[in-house]
Amino acid sequence: MPLNFHKMHANGDDFVIVDSRDSANPITSALVRRMGDRNRGVGFNQLAVLLDCDDAHARVMFWNADGSALDVCGSATRGAADMLMRESSTTSITLRTKRGLLTCERMANGEIAVDMGLPLLGWSDIPLARELDTAALPLAGGPAACSMGNPHCTYFVDDLAAIDIATIGPAIETNALFPLKTNVHFVQIIDRSHIRLRIWERGAGVAQGSGSCSCGAAVNGIRRGLLDSSVEVECDGGSVTVQWDGVGPVFLIGPVEVSFSGMTADSLLTATA
Repeated sequence: MPLNFHKMHANGDDFVIVDSRDSANPITSALVRRMGDRNRGVGFNQLAVLLDCDDAHARVMFWNADGSALDVCGSATRGAADMLMRESSTTSITLRTKRGLLTCERMANGEIAVDMGLPLLGWSDIPLARELDTAALPLAGGPAACSMGNPHCTYFVDDLAAIDIATIGPAIETNALFPLKTNVHFVQIIDRSHIRLRIWERGAGVAQGSGSCSCGAAVNGIRRGLLDSSVEVECDGGSVTVQWDGVGPVFLIGPVEVSFSGMTADSLLTATA
């Protein structure tokens, strides 16, 4: 039978939410690939499926457009939170993800704030293929690495316009140092509270924005002493705020918008992967 979905975006970082509470989870890797196809499907960077949960408002599972699973997506988390808060007429909810319980709040200006949990800084937690100093990897350009539930590799550059992201991004994403592949960030520091970020997203390519990548880039800049604890992260599609005191959880604050709601055709659900 047809599948209902909601298409949303966060500063152009687009995602689809499928609400499977009170029903069986219909999402498979093959279906994600079909739905994620921008020519034959719905098109998105990530898909989030909402499931019933005993200790939170919902459990959320995340997928990349290539059919690979991921532990968390900052943009889709904000979208799910926005949808559920509107549904329940509240300004605060908790979501269960593979990253644990994430608390989400609606700010006075309508933006969604998410406690994204502690960043993972150890080489085996990211993971890397071998024990290394994650603040300065032995790659050209000396990037830093961390995990926000998915791997992040951050380059600090003088001029973003000089970086060929479509060439460098996939080469780093698939580098043997990252057994689960990695998101790749290119950061130009405007000042200690403002960065310009461009993203090659694991499993999705060049992205207009990314909540978890914004967090990862800010965390790597803060731990290197380049940034203050609250950072405006300006992506191609718009800005978010990332806050990290260097010890506790990372907070992500930014807007989300609904693009449209729809229903898939039976043929998309039954097509050969």
